[in-house]
Amino acid sequence: MTEEQECSAVLQQISAIRGAINGLMVEILEDEVKLHILSPTARANSEQARAADELIEVLRTYLK
Repeated sequence: MTEEQECSAVLQQISAIRGAINGLMVEILEDEVKLHILSPTARANSEQARAADELIEVLRTYLK
């Protein structure tokens, strides 16, 4: 393997790790929103639930 190929492989691994970490972060943030921000009594189609879903989508898009 050449030095350039090794560098490319390391950059690909870093990119994959970053993607995995971002995915994990979204999952944790989604749980936090649902457990600590969204009221347990909120109905699935309530304004609060829709706002929570919108926030989660923004996070998913931003951390993609």
